Amino acid sequence: MSTLTPPSPIDEQRAQIRSTLADASRLLLCLDFDGTLAPIVEEPDEATPTTANENALATLTSDPAVSTAIISGRSLTDVRGRVDGPKMYAGNHGLELARRGSVAVHPVANKRASQVERVCETLETALESVPNYRIENKRLTGTVHVRSVPDDAQPFVRRQTHAVVDQVGGDALEVSTGKRIYEIGPSIPWGKGNAVALIAADMPPDTVPIYIGDDVTDESAFRTVESDGIGVRVGGDEPSAASCRIDSPEAVARLLEWLGSVGIDALERGEPELRSISTRSVTDGSLSTATRSS
Repeated sequence: MSTLTPPSPIDEQRAQIRSTLADASRLLLCLDFDGTLAPIVEEPDEATPTTANENALATLTSDPAVSTAIISGRSLTDVRGRVDGPKMYAGNHGLELARRGSVAVHPVANKRASQVERVCETLETALESVPNYRIENKRLTGTVHVRSVPDDAQPFVRRQTHAVVDQVGGDALEVSTGKRIYEIGPSIPWGKGNAVALIAADMPPDTVPIYIGDDVTDESAFRTVESDGIGVRVGGDEPSAASCRIDSPEAVARLLEWLGSVGIDALERGEPELRSISTRSVTDGSLSTATRSS
């Protein structure tokens, strides 16, 4: 396994990005929401993308050589209501995927949704003495928000979260850590990177994928795109599978504006033959098509 290194500042990579795009016919742009398009806020319900990000994303989405997708830890319904334009969305860290006019849900996650609900209900009682905590039940996953929890109470929240998940979910559920949150979900080898891979498989050949995200949960997506494209980590300089780094959602807007002008101008705009789409069965370890349409 390769050792992760801190990603390079984006300004040092612009020439390489332009060179990569010059060898491509299309751009697949995948973006996280919180901390990427929208600044992190104390109340998650108040998160909105910056105006500059909305405008730059709209420009890119309108270009016929660009496909855009939002890949979020929020539920699919939630994130689709917060940012308009892209035709593809993944919610609950890739467990829900809207594309090609339908919604697919990971079958194992669907079966374990009742356990996630019981964990969320149990934690409401277990943490009732803790100030300012918030539990978000997203059906397929749950999130314990601790951004506003006093520092001296956070170890208690962490212990209680792990204890309740072990008690209620056993080996079926697991806890992962993000930016001032604990994520509760099915213990299956599936994440944002898997959703990005499914989306990329539908693209024509010579498509360059770019993924922009800010958290630990985005690392699987960085690993997915870095073989043929570019991962961009937002904030921090810790080691990452992404090769590039920018500072903030404001810097995301500047990158999107650059992609909407200099970047996509570099694309070879031919008429590539569409890649044949695999018709393999999608059961365990993949997504199944839901009965509802998008």
